[in-house]
Amino acid sequence: MDTVVLDHLRTWIGNSRSDEDVISVRQARLMAATVDYAPEEIRDGKPLPPLWHWIYFLEGLPTDALGRDGHPARGGFLPPVPLSNRMWAGGRVSFLRAIPLGITMRKVSRILGVEHKQGRAGDLVFVTVEHELISLSGEVYVREEHDIVYKAATPFAPAPPPTCREPAGRWMSTCTPTSTTLFRYSALTFNGHRIHYDSDYCREVEGYPNLVIHGPLNATLLANFAEQASGGRVREFHYRGLSPAILGETMTLHADLRGASVVLRIELASGAVCMRAEAQIG
Repeated sequence: MDTVVLDHLRTWIGNSRSDEDVISVRQARLMAATVDYAPEEIRDGKPLPPLWHWIYFLEGLPTDALGRDGHPARGGFLPPVPLSNRMWAGGRVSFLRAIPLGITMRKVSRILGVEHKQGRAGDLVFVTVEHELISLSGEVYVREEHDIVYKAATPFAPAPPPTCREPAGRWMSTCTPTSTTLFRYSALTFNGHRIHYDSDYCREVEGYPNLVIHGPLNATLLANFAEQASGGRVREFHYRGLSPAILGETMTLHADLRGASVVLRIELASGAVCMRAEAQIG
């Protein structure tokens, strides 16, 4: 990538914005229905499950402020990276305090970095964003770093199956997200990215064979599975997307306890891993 372009993109470092929202029970109940979470756990004062804060603080821009991909047009809060495909690459989340349902919170976001790397298929640009969720009294409840990757559109190549499959986790669970799952999660997060609902766009513009399962949905499933497997609360959660999961694929969640950590992965039917994560349990 041209150094002049990269230097321009880096002028976005330090860019910040803030928002305020109610961590409403109603929204959490809709999320519980989407991921088949026990509805009796969703009521005022109960802790919000890990990574469900992603369904709050939603940005709603008018249609003429959106880009071709359905996301907000580039060059606002995020830098105008000149590569067509945009995805969640991974992140690191610290849950400093449990978020009680029903409270009002403030979210502060800041661009931490813009980095260029060379991938197998060409240029990659990683934008790292810091988010903090803060109570109105000033206490930080969640601090996270979110990595967004940009790349040029290329024909989709599924991750090759491993030469030797990894041992099954001590805990395992399978799920096959449907188009309804993707619709519901897109609606809950007000995510207009067309790779999750427009199959023609997936094939003709971004090179995927079908709809793409949301990376943050995969991470949320793993974080919830970590709590189910350990019986504790997730205090730290690190996750990294390795390969997109496509609609119709069955995903197997694996979890193993290692001291106070839960090591997790999502494996596809071929044995390829689409996401890895590690959770620290408090």
